[in-house]
Amino acid sequence: MPKISIKGGNMPQSPIRKLVPFAEAAKKRGINVLHLNIGQPDIKTPEVAINAVKNFDIKVLEYTHSAGFESYREGLSEYYKKHDIIVSKDELIITTGGSEALSFALGSIMDADDEIIIPEPFYANYNGFATANDVKIVPVVSTIENGFALPPISEFENLITEKTKAILICNPGNPTGYLYSEEELNSLKEIVIKHDLFLIADEVYREFTYDGEEHLSILHINGLEENAIVIDSVSKRYSMCGARIGAIVSKNKEVMSTAMKFAQARLSPPTYAQIASEAALQTPQKYFDEVKEEYVERRNILIEKLNKIPGVKVPTPKGAFYCVAELPIDDAENFAQWLLEDFNYNGTTVMVAPASGFYSTEGLGKNQIRMAYVLKKDDLILAAEALEAALEQYKG
Repeated sequence: MPKISIKGGNMPQSPIRKLVPFAEAAKKRGINVLHLNIGQPDIKTPEVAINAVKNFDIKVLEYTHSAGFESYREGLSEYYKKHDIIVSKDELIITTGGSEALSFALGSIMDADDEIIIPEPFYANYNGFATANDVKIVPVVSTIENGFALPPISEFENLITEKTKAILICNPGNPTGYLYSEEELNSLKEIVIKHDLFLIADEVYREFTYDGEEHLSILHINGLEENAIVIDSVSKRYSMCGARIGAIVSKNKEVMSTAMKFAQARLSPPTYAQIASEAALQTPQKYFDEVKEEYVERRNILIEKLNKIPGVKVPTPKGAFYCVAELPIDDAENFAQWLLEDFNYNGTTVMVAPASGFYSTEGLGKNQIRMAYVLKKDDLILAAEALEAALEQYKG
């Protein structure tokens, strides 16, 4: 019998999506499942984006430029300018989601068995992207005790070898919601310049920062021009997860010319999604102000409710729309499955993401879960009540 590849066997299963069959079965039993497991906002996509697709008169759905519409890249350049990030249309390539942007970045700067240092917990699919590119993730552990702040820079230094090619951060962070400070980013600048590394920043949650905090891009930092690679996406910014449009952004000409070869190999990003994304650039600031206000209210409700549950520990996130909570249980995967198979609270249960899937180090995060506060406030209150009742009943 023919065999699959070693790489295919090593590809990790999504910790977020592998519980879907249990959720589907619960719904068939008539259980109301509250989805805190996935970062799919319930915020409406801007009408300007939807209308652009509806009203676009097209006779032939043809290939676009491999780098994306020139008009969209020019518009995106103007968007960055509003955030005090100066990049030209030639310093960004439109990709099929932020996922492809990260794959282009890894393929452009890393060879088989090269190493990339990532603070953990991190976005679970980084494991998959690394496996697909034959790259080794070297984790450096951040802890819930200090809200998942950047680990001491000496810990990064201790992990650097001749195989190390880059450091990757997500800012604001998925799954923790942590927002890196200027001091932390400057400490990363020093180490990547000292060791001639790339610094890759996944900045897809740029708009979502709270409590008066501002997002600082690595493209704001002088002296990082040759080292900085930014991964971006429209998915969360405009609640357009299904558009699958992202971008790789860098002032390093060699990186961008190499990434362009990957872009040409996959031909072009999708036409209709670019139409929607380009139109979304006209979204008024009022939209973001209202969305941020809504997320702050949701965050405050969920964090306050969770911290009142005996044995639960959860830091207050400063950005994105996720939190990682530590629970008084021994195995979050078993607990998450039990919630869907055997538990309901007045006909309702909660779907969460076990946090172990967001770690690369075996055994970490076993009693932690990630929750996305992307549901309306009443549902978040109900979810917290259900979780408290579940922890009272759960035997593990």
